[in-house]
Amino acid sequence: MINLFEYQNKEVFDGDFSELETFLDDIWLKREKSGFYFTADQDRIESQRFLQFLHKTNELKSNKYIGVIHFEGKKINLLPKILYNQNEKCTDENVHAAHLHVLWWLSYCRKVKFPNYQTSIGNTKSDFFEILIYLFSKYTRELLSNTIYQHYEEEQRELSFIKGRIQISEYITENLAKGRWHKINCTYDAFVIDNHFNRIIKQVTTMLFNTTENWDNKRNLEKYFYTG
Repeated sequence: MINLFEYQNKEVFDGDFSELETFLDDIWLKREKSGFYFTADQDRIESQRFLQFLHKTNELKSNKYIGVIHFEGKKINLLPKILYNQNEKCTDENVHAAHLHVLWWLSYCRKVKFPNYQTSIGNTKSDFFEILIYLFSKYTRELLSNTIYQHYEEEQRELSFIKGRIQISEYITENLAKGRWHKINCTYDAFVIDNHFNRIIKQVTTMLFNTTENWDNKRNLEKYFYTG
């Protein structure tokens, strides 16, 4: 585990710099963009700004971002500089305390709709990433327990009756020309549970289920596999 404080300490990284940079560049380009946090100049930046790569010494240094990076079994904690003490070795307890501070700050931030940090797994064994997984499972579950999200999605099928729009060219070439005149190619909007949004939720849930090491999180996430 590597612990980096904003613009403060440097730590040796024994992995592949190029692969980590590529991984972070991809995250940077896919990050959420909002006028609250980003300027037009930042939108034009295509390379990541989470870490500084010091190639001569094979060291990493943190920039102004706080969070946690999981990469090929390695964990890199990005911690606030206000909690940095150069005369003290950063322990697991220090890291956990820093994460609790961050969550507390986020819960009172007016620009971010972040839930108050109240969790049954708030112990020294639960790291920042596990807490975020817990919050995802808890609040997404509460949202979906009130209503199952259904949405109109366009579907295209062969039917024995007309529904929606007839795909004339496909009907002529695929069905009428082959003697299957009784099958009609139709495109229509269906109000379905198995929609794009719910598939995203299940995909994220599966990824987090395979990542988390906390059994409470696994139990909470497992419930999604039987929903929808």
